[in-house]
Amino acid sequence: MARGKVQLKRIENTVHRQVTFCKRRAGLLKKAKELSVLCDAEIGLVIFSAHGKLYELATNGTMQGLIERYMKFTQGAQPEAAPEAHPLDAKEETNVLKQHIQTLQKGIRYLVGGGNKTMTMDELQVLEKNLEIWIYHIRSMKMNIMLQEIQALKDKEGTLEAANKYLHEKIVENTVVSSFAPFATDTSYPLIIQDDVFQLY
Repeated sequence: MARGKVQLKRIENTVHRQVTFCKRRAGLLKKAKELSVLCDAEIGLVIFSAHGKLYELATNGTMQGLIERYMKFTQGAQPEAAPEAHPLDAKEETNVLKQHIQTLQKGIRYLVGGGNKTMTMDELQVLEKNLEIWIYHIRSMKMNIMLQEIQALKDKEGTLEAANKYLHEKIVENTVVSSFAPFATDTSYPLIIQDDVFQLY
């Protein structure tokens, strides 16, 4: 019997959603490991559940190492600004900035469908260059936020483990005290006096 096509929309039933998440997560991690082994690829995978629980996979080394490598790669790929041929005076610099702002505003209107004019090749190249810079900064901000969230979750995990250990030790301590309490209260020890202590000579 053919399997029906799954509709890509949010699962409303909480139990079904959790079961699907567990199955899909396990399948995704398995596929990532297989891809790493078959193709000798380095893969980093980060998953946050709906409850904020972190699941991560680093096929080679650590996740921190992969993130640092990604940050270095994106920083190296950042487009560099072309050097100025000669310094501009204040008036020329103001005119260049105005023209640059007008080009960006025109490009934004063109992208959102509000512009009724076409853009020249030079204007498109300027817009493309600025979009690359914006994308780089957005990706850097996303990675910084992810690193902060990962560190916060690790700190929270350490706090919970310490609290759990403390409570476990208290429970063990109370259990030991309770087990020795009957011997201290219920057992009677009779007083025995030897006869020869009071023997007269």
